[in-house]
Amino acid sequence: MAFTLYTAPTPNGWKISIALEEMGLPYEVKVVDFATNEQKSPWYVKLNPNGRIPTLLDDGFALFESGAILIYLAEKTGRFLPHDVQGRSRVIQWLMFQMSAVGPMMGQANVFLRYFPEKIQPAIDRYQREVTRLFGILDQQLAGHEYIAGDYSIADMALWPWVSGYEWSGVSIAEFANLQRWLAQVGDRPAVQAGRDVPIKRDRAAEIEAAKQTGPKMLS
Repeated sequence: MAFTLYTAPTPNGWKISIALEEMGLPYEVKVVDFATNEQKSPWYVKLNPNGRIPTLLDDGFALFESGAILIYLAEKTGRFLPHDVQGRSRVIQWLMFQMSAVGPMMGQANVFLRYFPEKIQPAIDRYQREVTRLFGILDQQLAGHEYIAGDYSIADMALWPWVSGYEWSGVSIAEFANLQRWLAQVGDRPAVQAGRDVPIKRDRAAEIEAAKQTGPKMLS
């Protein structure tokens, strides 16, 4: 039975669609409408108590929190998470680094730079400096590793959607050659490209297919 992914075009949502694509798992996409606060609707909060995306359903079993979903999928498929204790811990450490540091700090940088009604420069500077510091840690790690934790893993799937949005946070990666190499290498993976297009291109494909079934109509 296919998974059902409740998502939106955000880094946290892309983590899961990338993982599903990498693992070759069939899944149905349900877009959560932020414009109407659908993520706060009672039906959705029953699935995800935090009222956020993503949420994944596996045969009626609801999962929330993107890091927990990644671990679940890796354990279910036996892929992208080492089976030995130390290797597994290494991947989870970097996954937690994304969850506790990179995501929250880039999120704050985005808010104060792009969305906050007034420009509070000290706040912008503070979060951009912290993002740059975190990128330096990743760059140092990647100096001795092809991927974040050695082999390609769910840690890469978690970090790439966030780090690839560095320009939106107003941060440069010009000084981080290893990070640049990793971003390009992961970004060239077909499954990453497919997952990054969810739900945008999937929605478009469904709309076109519906038009074929119901007859010609205008597609915006």
